[in-house]
Amino acid sequence: MPSTSNNDFRRLWLGQTVSQLGEQTSLVVLPLLAVLTLDIGAGQLGVLRAVEQAPILLLSLLVGAWVDGWRTRTVMVVADVGRTLVLGVAAVAGLLNSLGLPALFALVFVAGVLSVFFDVAYQASLVRLVTSDQLVRGNSVLEGSRSAAQIGGPALGGALVTLLSAPVAVASSALFFALSFLSVRRIRRTESVPERSERSPRVWRRVHEGLRFVVGESLLWTVCLAAAAFQFFFAAMMTVYLLFLPRELHLSGTAVGLALAATGPGALVGALLAAWLPGRFGYGRVIVVAAALGDGAFVCVPALHGSSATTMAVLLAVNFVFGIAGQLVNVTVMAVRQAVTPHGLQGRVAATITFAGMGLTPLGSLFGGFLAQEWGLRTGLLVTAAGMLLSPVVLALSPLARLGGDLDALVRDRPGAE
Repeated sequence: MPSTSNNDFRRLWLGQTVSQLGEQTSLVVLPLLAVLTLDIGAGQLGVLRAVEQAPILLLSLLVGAWVDGWRTRTVMVVADVGRTLVLGVAAVAGLLNSLGLPALFALVFVAGVLSVFFDVAYQASLVRLVTSDQLVRGNSVLEGSRSAAQIGGPALGGALVTLLSAPVAVASSALFFALSFLSVRRIRRTESVPERSERSPRVWRRVHEGLRFVVGESLLWTVCLAAAAFQFFFAAMMTVYLLFLPRELHLSGTAVGLALAATGPGALVGALLAAWLPGRFGYGRVIVVAAALGDGAFVCVPALHGSSATTMAVLLAVNFVFGIAGQLVNVTVMAVRQAVTPHGLQGRVAATITFAGMGLTPLGSLFGGFLAQEWGLRTGLLVTAAGMLLSPVVLALSPLARLGGDLDALVRDRPGAE
């Protein structure tokens, strides 16, 4: 990174790291709290996860249009403060034994809303801190920090729920968001945001501009289709998975957390590989192969039985491979997306792709809960894991698969990109 932006990039990196750690911890703590403490069924867990993910479907496009007109630092700071307060309330309510399922639904929804704001803003913030030829490196560093969060978050969440208490686990997530706030607020660089005219475009017009750009760019709408297929079946699979591990394989909360945490080291390796693999073998080839390996890894999980050392080893290996492959896809696709998108549309394009991909996760969670309830955990897990393979098929048949290793050439071919 240039020396003038080194400090600000470090602050963004640190803030994003601890924010992701808080998010990863809460994503494990809250469902495990419902499964192990409130003893909810498969259908209820599907509803809980759908409520948590609903803000992505409901708000992503509006948030993207709004973020493009504001400083991303401000948006991230406000989101961090909000999540700290929300989870702080949940921790206090848990300590007082007054946190029931309806209150949990409300809290995860509000936290989900704030996470949409933070995630869209941090994705748009990088291009305001670094030049286009540094996007892959910058994304690799940021995604590496997310990997570190994936290492610590699930294990910490599972261990705290099992060894201490759910309120302590919730309080830990609140603490991470507070630390993220302290780091992000120290970013000093003045961001360049589009000037607002006396008659600023209406929000829906700004949303339409983002949608039109994505639809008109074949690489981006391919990402949308592949992301939609992946996120739908991944949400369904995770709903079944979080029930399958403790109830079918009889794993403790700590063991579940450790199994999920194996994604983190894999993602850290994937982030490191993403800094050079696309340039050597081509962006398209890396995206397709990584997606096929990562998504296909879960197909073997339904064949596991019991909580033996072999079972645990397989789970660790599956999540490790998924972490490597998923991170390769995330970093590479994000670099392509940022490279072909003008600065003034970064927030809206990020939100449009998030909407297209993550917007289906509430339906996927409900679908996973339905399959687990009607067909059983093992069959439901097999169906949803196999469904994830639709995403690499879409990628392999698209123009994205033909991308070479020169991202600068891709930028030069699109005069609208800055």
